Amino acid sequence: MQNKREIGFEKEKKAAQFLQENGYKIITTNFAAKCGEIDIIAKDKDCLVFVEVKYRKNTNYGSPVEAVTFKKQKKISKTAIIYLRQNKVRTDFRFDIVSIVADNIEIIKSAFSMPAGRYYI
Repeated sequence: MQNKREIGFEKEKKAAQFLQENGYKIITTNFAAKCGEIDIIAKDKDCLVFVEVKYRKNTNYGSPVEAVTFKKQKKISKTAIIYLRQNKVRTDFRFDIVSIVADNIEIIKSAFSMPAGRYYI
């Protein structure tokens, strides 16, 4: 039986493959900073995309998208700013979610925007 970490890694690989099949170019996976982690960073045409991957066996306890709470969005946003600073990137960017339920997978483009707050690039 697989543990949650192994399942998560497997689903992130599946998500990366799905993104590539849909024209995204993967830049890096599992970018970590003190404040959080971003599952996948990719390019979709000229836009930098920070991707959160969420998996559920079923929707009995809500959809994967519902699991990307305001608190999670804030962590992802802060981590994205760190990535942009470290790599001196100045480009358009957005936040997508790859939702996986059982064997169904979909991309939710521009799933959320940066929560209000102080962010400095």
